[in-house]
Formats: sequence, structure tokens, C-alpha cells
Amino acid sequence: MTTIGLVMIVKNESRSLEKCLSLAEKLVDGIYITDTGSTDHTIEIARKFNAHISEYEWCNDFAAARNYALEQSPCDWNLILDADEYLVSGTKEDILQFVESGGRVGAIERHDRYREANGELSQSCVFTTRLVPRGTVYEGKVHEQIISELPIVPLPLVFDHDGYLQGGKGERNLEILLEELEENPHDPYVLYQVSRTLWLMKEFEKANGYFEKFYQFVPESGTGYRTNGVISYLYNLLELKKYEKGFQIIADEKQRLDAYADYHFACGTFYTQGIFADIQRYIGYLPEIERSYRRCLEIGEVPEHEGVLGNGSFKAAYNLGVWFEVNGKPKEAAVYYKMAAKEGYTPAKERLKKII
Repeated sequence: MTTIGLVMIVKNESRSLEKCLSLAEKLVDGIYITDTGSTDHTIEIARKFNAHISEYEWCNDFAAARNYALEQSPCDWNLILDADEYLVSGTKEDILQFVESGGRVGAIERHDRYREANGELSQSCVFTTRLVPRGTVYEGKVHEQIISELPIVPLPLVFDHDGYLQGGKGERNLEILLEELEENPHDPYVLYQVSRTLWLMKEFEKANGYFEKFYQFVPESGTGYRTNGVISYLYNLLELKKYEKGFQIIADEKQRLDAYADYHFACGTFYTQGIFADIQRYIGYLPEIERSYRRCLEIGEVPEHEGVLGNGSFKAAYNLGVWFEVNGKPKEAAVYYKMAAKEGYTPAKERLKKII
């Protein structure tokens, strides 16, 4: 009979570990936890779930730690989780059906919660490879990737992730990423991760140089991270008010990224702020605002695109409502505010009250 192990590396995870394990234990036959130096109640919590506990001396290398942790599990397949990931849906039967079909590795659907610059709570979707056969290894000191020739296929497992709400990981990850970049200065994936880390840390000036290099070296196709990197680059340029560069990238990417609601949402935001900054110079982009958000709604929510929840639905509808309201068309605005409000978007409900 095929056995499934849960493999984790942890350090000071008492905030979230019990919730994680209480939900995930039903998916597996055994729990294998490698601790990298906890000083809180992490180990005590792990013991409550009869976890097999090992210790590993942290060396600023996530792949090395993951590989050591995987070696501790005797199971045929291993589900790899972090302590701040919580099962929302999926069963052990789902996993067994997946592995019995053979010839692939599994990616969980993860919903990442984070705060926007304005304090608004948002959620994005990513698919990350987490179910692998025994003997699989990782590479990469941070944002590590599995080494496998098997195709990556989505699993019917969904998890919530609240780690980005806690903060503090950016500085740690950046140090390791910069070490990797010294070894591979033109590696587009490492450049992407450095850029994104600095952007999330709101170090926009520092991020800009790395985004430029990322955009220079990333292939035009064949990478799963390119789209997210280009969109993040646009938002970073927006923070720096580098409108000309942003408009150039928008034009260059129009065909490649036309199918992505997040791209068009970024375009709509860029056009809006560019026009506000210099209406005489950029007034010609005015019709593009409405066109961009309408395109978002045409595309809709596509989880496989790993975008921000709402950019293909309620957030785009709300922005269209704002567009019509500021253009003196309250009836049209109300239509889109109602559309967003039906999905529970509070700002839309507030604007709708004021219009009515």
C-alpha cells in the first residue's frame, strides 16, 4: 500500500503549527518534522501529533534543509508544507488517486493573504509543487525548487497561507538571495526573487535595478514566473513615477500578456495614475482605463494564472464604478458597484450608499 508522509522544516512556529498539523494530519500516514533551532514551544506541539522529530543546524540554505528533512521520511510519497499553511479542502483519497495515476508530481493551490500599501487585506493564488516521490531533492538556497523531469500537475488540495501577514521574512530571504546572485548574476529566476523581495519590502529604488536586469535576461516564454515578474515591475515603476518606462513595457507586453487579468488591471492602474500625474502629456491614454478594466472582467478569475483575487472580478468592477462616477455617470457607476458589492467588496458597498 502506498504511504504518504508529511515533511516539514520548522523554527519557532508555535503561532501556527498546531493549526497546520490538526488540519493536515488526516492527509498522511506519518509526520516528519525537522527543527532548525526553535526556542519556543514548537517541539512540544509537534510531539502532540506523534511527529518524528529531527534536528538540523541551519546554514542559510532552504534546499539543504528540505533535502535533509525528506531523508527522514520512509514514505513512498511526501507532502511538503510550511507551518503557516492550512488545509482548506482535499482528502487523503485525493492524494492516493493522484499518485496511483503515476508519472507526475503534485502542486497544491495556495491562497496567500497579504496587505496592500493602503492597508487593504488582499489574497493571491499560487500553485507550488509540494507532493513528490521518495528520492526527490531540492535546489536553491531560498525559494527552492524540486529537481524532477516529471510534469507538475495541480492537486485537488487547497491551502490558506498567512505568513506574509507576519512580516520579517524579507530581510532573511534577501540576504540568501543576494548570495545566490553573486554566484549567478544573470540568473533570471534569482533576479526575479530579489526584485520581488525588495518590492514587497517597499525598497522601490533598490528593486528597480534588479527588475531591469530581470527583464533583460528573462526568456520571453517557457518560464512560469515571467508574467508575475513583469506585472510586479510595472507596479514598482508606478511607485517611482517612471511613467514613460512603464508605458513602454505595457506596449511591449500587450500581445504576450493579453490573456492575464492582472496585467490589464496593472495597465488600468498605470493609465489612471499617469494621467493624474500629467494630464496634458498622457490624456491620450484616457480611453484605455475603461478598456483595461473591462478586459479584466472579460477574462475573469483564472486560478491557474496565479493572480490577485478580485482583479478579474470585484476589484475591476469597483474601479469601473469609480471611473464612471468621476466621469459624471452615476447610473453606470452603480451597475459596477453593485457587481462588486455582490461579491462582498466593502468599498463598493460604501460607494453605492453615497451614490444612492
